[in-house]
Amino acid sequence: MSKGGHVGVLALQGDFREHIAVLRSLGADAVPVKRPEELDRVAGLVIPGGESSVMDKLSRLFGIAEPLKAAIRSGLPVYGTCAGLIMLADTVLDSIEGQQTLGGFDLAVRRNAFGSQLDSFETDLDIPVLGDLPVHAVFIRAPVVETVGERATALASLDDGRVVAVEQDNLLGTSFHPEMTGDTRFHEYFLRKVRAA
Repeated sequence: MSKGGHVGVLALQGDFREHIAVLRSLGADAVPVKRPEELDRVAGLVIPGGESSVMDKLSRLFGIAEPLKAAIRSGLPVYGTCAGLIMLADTVLDSIEGQQTLGGFDLAVRRNAFGSQLDSFETDLDIPVLGDLPVHAVFIRAPVVETVGERATALASLDDGRVVAVEQDNLLGTSFHPEMTGDTRFHEYFLRKVRAA
């Protein structure tokens, strides 16, 4: 891994501490990232779950939104979970007024596609790139990928066909929260992307 081998987790809002803990448990030198100069020191970045509209506002307030967009364009490996996936999508179908994304992912996502916090659920998903064993996925006010563009690839879908995990070049995204289940395969997969870059 270049840039000293650090893997960043965007620490503006949301469950960034859980991602840092998982990455460190896998031997990665995981660090919180809030400012552009911290972004310059990482070889990959996780954007955690949280509230996408708040994350968007804070990323602009902290001056990291534009440097992040540039880093994504230049190939920085970035993994977005839940709100992080919304932040990476080119199109958000039900964004609040003025909400912006970092973009880069050739996708259209719908925020809170499954309803409120009360409509959170868990299910097992077949994700061939992670092996034969199903992934137990936790969905909390989760987005769903409504449209997968030509440049993106669906990695997992629910039984009804709705896409909940995607990949595109340096980008990885899940609607669910792998940092909550003890299954570290998505983080391992992301770290392989970081090393390959």
